Amino acid sequence: MSGSALSKAVAGALQLAIAITGIVTTVGILSTVYRPALAAMARQTGVNLPVADVGWAPIATITWAAPHTLLFLGVALIINIIMLKLRYTQTLDIDIFDIWHVAFTALLAMYTGAPLWLTLVFVALLVVLKLINADLMKPTFNDLLGNPSSLMTTSHLNYMINPLVMVLDKLYSLCLGWLDHFDVDAAALNNRIGFAGSRFAIGMYIGIFVGLMGRLPLTSVATLALTLATTLELFNVIGGWFTAAVDPLTQGLTNRLNHIFAGWSLNVGLDWAFLSSRSELWATANILAPIMVVEALILPGNRILPLGGIIAMGVTPALLVVTRGKVIRMVVIGAVELPLFLWAGSLSAPFITHATASLVGEHGIMAISAATKEGPVEQLLAVALGKSSGGDAKWVMVTLVGTIAYLLLFAWYARVMRRRNREYQ
Repeated sequence: MSGSALSKAVAGALQLAIAITGIVTTVGILSTVYRPALAAMARQTGVNLPVADVGWAPIATITWAAPHTLLFLGVALIINIIMLKLRYTQTLDIDIFDIWHVAFTALLAMYTGAPLWLTLVFVALLVVLKLINADLMKPTFNDLLGNPSSLMTTSHLNYMINPLVMVLDKLYSLCLGWLDHFDVDAAALNNRIGFAGSRFAIGMYIGIFVGLMGRLPLTSVATLALTLATTLELFNVIGGWFTAAVDPLTQGLTNRLNHIFAGWSLNVGLDWAFLSSRSELWATANILAPIMVVEALILPGNRILPLGGIIAMGVTPALLVVTRGKVIRMVVIGAVELPLFLWAGSLSAPFITHATASLVGEHGIMAISAATKEGPVEQLLAVALGKSSGGDAKWVMVTLVGTIAYLLLFAWYARVMRRRNREYQ
């Protein structure tokens, strides 16, 4: 290893340590103010939502700090290389950073009881399906970008909910297809919302709402609102530190993959964010935000109040791809599928809280999770897989039925997408 590479690796390790410290400190601040407020709201209203939604950045940091994540990354890289060599995929996935989504799901399975060998099989299955999905979506990405010669695609886990969205899209066409004639101008809507849809503003709204519901003094309401707004901004900043921390690893692996497949005609797998210029994503997320809060308050089995993940970037990209940018359709389907995300966030909270506390030996933090974490179906399968590993016949049956349904639904979706892709030829 050269001196430059070594210094970058050391700097990355230090940045990761700083990011972890920042996350834990910010969660501690959040716990001090937010946990009593949520408890007060539960006493006053009977609505008990004790889990704080911290968004993606803390969870990504915790996942990358886990030693098994590098093992799962290695499995993903090997599978990608094998599938490329055998021509089973045309996607070279250089989005190394976002392997954390698959790793998180695998760690959740292990936390709930799955042995390592079974977890590796689960990881391999997800990676294979993600790469197939990247190929299936490529013509749609070209259309959405207005660039038929684009090389960009993505295997991001948030698109693995496409099969379910496709089912809901077909039902929408049968029952409410006429609403497409009244679709809205997404760009104009975003301009009207402006600051009102920012992280800081949303933190203020949630703080005021929880404070008033808990009948806190006005000074406490103001403190809560400002604290939530501040922590949302801090989580975003710390997410940038974390991304920089793992950049030496991801860049090194990306360079190696590019060297191996130099001269090949391949699609390039990137983060989902190359679609972030599409205004429909943000318009739909802004409309879904208040809907999500209402659903969280009334949904049986939910334990999380949306906050850090309330701008639902784990939800809207799949809606954009399947509906091809019809905003009203995206909102209706998104509202129907949001309970899956809330349930998955509630179920994964014990694991996330335990992992965060164990990382630094801090066991006084409140329960944390993410309300719109990508891959809710995969998280539910991970929990079932872990629980079935103990030999409980009920959970074994749930896991078998769930996995078979998951694979059959993906096979149907793949057939529909291949037929749809012929429209672009």
